[in-house]
Parts: sequence; structure tokens; C-alpha cells
Amino acid sequence: MIPYPEINPEILPIHIFGLRLAVTWYGFLYVIAFTIAFIFYRYNLKLKNIVLNREQYENYIFVIMLGVIFGGRLGYILFYGLPYYISHPLHVFSVWEGGMSFHGGALGVVIAVLLYCRQYKIKFLKLADPSMPFVAIGLGLGRFGNFINGELFGRPTNVPWAMIFPNSDNQPRHPSQLYELFMEGIVLFTVTQWLNHKKLKDGSVFWIFFILYGIFRIIIEFFREPDQISIYKNGLLYGFLPITQGQFLSILMIIAGTIGMIVLYSNKAKSNA
Repeated sequence: MIPYPEINPEILPIHIFGLRLAVTWYGFLYVIAFTIAFIFYRYNLKLKNIVLNREQYENYIFVIMLGVIFGGRLGYILFYGLPYYISHPLHVFSVWEGGMSFHGGALGVVIAVLLYCRQYKIKFLKLADPSMPFVAIGLGLGRFGNFINGELFGRPTNVPWAMIFPNSDNQPRHPSQLYELFMEGIVLFTVTQWLNHKKLKDGSVFWIFFILYGIFRIIIEFFREPDQISIYKNGLLYGFLPITQGQFLSILMIIAGTIGMIVLYSNKAKSNA
């Protein structure tokens, strides 16, 4: 067993008018992710011969930030904690405590970017491909934030690298956040960035990201402690599915990605006929 490195999740606690706020590692890591995207996304645009002026570029990064934050938070509330937040509505705004859903964030970003592309008359898939490596970076840093918070830990295990997390039941558990950091962050970044250097049809990297993320998340869910949410009945999702909520949403992503790739390349085949 490896000792859990207890890092204070709060970088700077703040008290305002009786409210306890804080600058946390979780939030700070998201800021780092957005900063990396803002600096290096232009490089990926050049790979695809895409030119955005300064206003378009800055607005694009901004709408992605809005999509991640609002979509991720709303997705977490709807998919994982609706009864709790109905009873504690003010906690909806406590984003510094964690509680973000990738599936909700992905949907939020897609909607935000679709609106952006409609305004500037730019093809959605053309901009999406060079964005995906930075989505992976955000995912990886977010999972590291989960690790620092001691949340979303894994199932009990006796593997040599097991850890006892401070908010658990003192059982050695899989550090599943680090598994996700590796697979959803490092591996997905490497694959999608490599694919962006290839001459693929616009949208290929976007849909491949969906498929790979879904596969990785389904695998990791076997090691991650299932979320304690009301839609589980007798250990089954919705009372009849022997999978977790994360696996269910990831299956939908794989289906969407597969359909997207089929449509993408069937259209190419038709255009070449």
C-alpha cells in the first residue's frame, strides 16, 4: 500500500460576509488547462490551415470555458446529484467543492461551439478536431484535482499501489483518479494530437475521441467506486442495468462516435463515387 499524499485542497481560503469560499487546486488546475488551450490551440489551427482573427480566437476559447463550466456543473447535478441539489439549492453554486461531469461538460461545449460556429459561419467539425487534445488535457488535470480532493476514489483492493483516502471508510482502494488521468488525459492527448498531424476528414478526431473516451471510461468504472446516487436500486442502474451511470453515458458516447464516423466516411465515399 502507498500512503495517500494529503495535499490541502485549498490553496487560499476566503471568508466573505460569513460565506466560506476558497481558491482550490481543483479550480486552479482548470485555469491551467484553459491557459494551455489559449496559448497552444493556435498551433493546432495552423496544422489544419484554419485562420481565426483575434476576436474569433478569443471568443472561441471563451465559449468553450462557458460550455465546460456550465455544462459540466449542470451535467453533474442532473446525472449524479439531482435529489441532493433540490434539497440544497444554494450548493449548486459551490463549484470549488468539486462536482463536474465530463459528459455534461462535453454536451455543454458542443452546444456552445455550435452556436459560435453558427454566428461566424464556420464548420463545427473543422474547429472541433484541433480542440480535442486540449479537452484531454483538461480531463487529465481535472482528474488530478479529484485526486487532491480525495474524491471519486476507486473500489477496495489489495494491489500494492492501493491508498486509503481521507473521505473513505479506511479501506485500501484503487487510486482510480490517477488511472483516469493516464488514460483520459495522457493517452487521449497523445492519440488525438498525433491524429491531428494526419490528413483525415474533418470530424475524424472528434468522433474518435468520443469512442476512445467511452471505452476508457467503461474500463475505469470497473475500478472506480460507483457514485452514490438514487437511480441505483439494489445495485442496478435504474433497477435493471448491471452497469454504472458513467458506463451508461459512455456507451451512448461510443454509439454517437461510431454513428458519426459511419456518416462521415459514408458521405466521403458517396462524394468520390
